[in-house]
Amino acid sequence: MLFPEPIHEIADALLASYRTLGVVNHSGGANLPSMETVNTLLGDLKNLVFPGFYETLEGDDASVFPYSTAEHVFRITKGLVTEIQKALAFSKKEGVDAEDVVFKLLKAIPEIRVWLQDDVAAMLEGDPAAQSAEEVILAYPGVEAIVVHRLAHCLYTSEVPFIPRMMSEIIHRKTGIDIHPGATIGRRFYIDHGTGIVIGETCVIGDDVKLYQGVTLGALSVRKNGASKKRHPTIEDRVTIYAGATILGGETVVGKDSTIGGNIWLTTSVPPSSIVTAKPQEHVVAQRGRFVPNWSI
Repeated sequence: MLFPEPIHEIADALLASYRTLGVVNHSGGANLPSMETVNTLLGDLKNLVFPGFYETLEGDDASVFPYSTAEHVFRITKGLVTEIQKALAFSKKEGVDAEDVVFKLLKAIPEIRVWLQDDVAAMLEGDPAAQSAEEVILAYPGVEAIVVHRLAHCLYTSEVPFIPRMMSEIIHRKTGIDIHPGATIGRRFYIDHGTGIVIGETCVIGDDVKLYQGVTLGALSVRKNGASKKRHPTIEDRVTIYAGATILGGETVVGKDSTIGGNIWLTTSVPPSSIVTAKPQEHVVAQRGRFVPNWSI
């Protein structure tokens, strides 16, 4: 088949661009890890965490689980080692052994499952609409985001480049919840609704914390040379943060047992047992045929 002349011109222009600006994935150099492969491996990891929830297993537990578990472990070991090796080679990072990292992650899954069981219990207890733990695992985006974070955080603390951030971005696209894999999150973490939640890299969150949709735990303006400093807030135990609140800054600490109201903008610390709310706004309601000013709702 002969291509029309414009196609050759377009291809030549693109090749010239590659020569000028460089190419990442090519046969003569180190390749980046594959987002598609990482997504597939993440599916295998989730199946180890909650077997039977993300895939259909036919037959009784005694006959099916040993084979399916071994299959997932084998695929993860083979595939994740390869992807981590790509990431290490491309970033020229030394001192990290891909196989050791993967085995560390797999060995940590039983303990991660204990933490996730507590997360699910917190969701079930905290949301009046939740009917069962099974419903929470299957249908709540907050749970899925926490599952991925706890897995990605394990790789992040092992100093694996690229892969943890790719995992967090995969679930961000799916749920609208953006948790950096570097964030440290305690037990019984509760996310209600979740859409629009942002949790930064150096954020530290204690136990029994509840976040509602649209909450941002972010950084104040930080220059690039300050990236290694703590840039994001610390949220202590048993804090509830309602929808739309924004809490910024590495020195900002929300003391334990505090409540942060909706749409709050907070850049300074608050002591334990605080209640932070905005001054009630005055609303004006217009009705058909008449105007009612200064009616506070």
